[in-house]
Amino acid sequence: MARIAGVDIPDKKRGEIALTYIFGIGRSSAAAILTKAGVDLNKKVSEWTEAESGEIRSIIAAEYKTEGVLRSEVQLNIKRLMDIGCYRGLRHRKGLPVRGQRTKNNSRTRKGKRKTVAGKKKATK
Repeated sequence: MARIAGVDIPDKKRGEIALTYIFGIGRSSAAAILTKAGVDLNKKVSEWTEAESGEIRSIIAAEYKTEGVLRSEVQLNIKRLMDIGCYRGLRHRKGLPVRGQRTKNNSRTRKGKRKTVAGKKKATK
C-alpha cells in the first residue's frame, strides 16, 4: 500500500482509481495529477517507482486541498450558512434536504427512521 496525503491507497488498482480514495480527489483530478507527474493512467500503484510516488505526493500537497483541511473547510462553510440563518443553513440545522428535493415521500437518508404519528380517533356521541 502506498501512502499519499495520509491515506493508504490500494496497490492492486490503477493509479487513476486509487487516487480517488483520497478525500477531495475525483477521477478528473486524479487524471490531471498523473498526467502532470508523467505517470501512465493505467499503471497500477504497485508498479509506481519511488520517484513517481514522490512527484505525485508533491503535486497533491502543492495544488490540492485534501483530507482534514478540506473536511474542516466544508464544515466551516456549513456552520457559516447556519449562523447567517439563510434557507440552506436552516435546512442543515433541521436535518432536511438542502438542495430543493421533495420531502413528502422520500428523503429518508436526511430525515432518519420513520416516526409514526398516531391517527385521529373518531369522536363518540
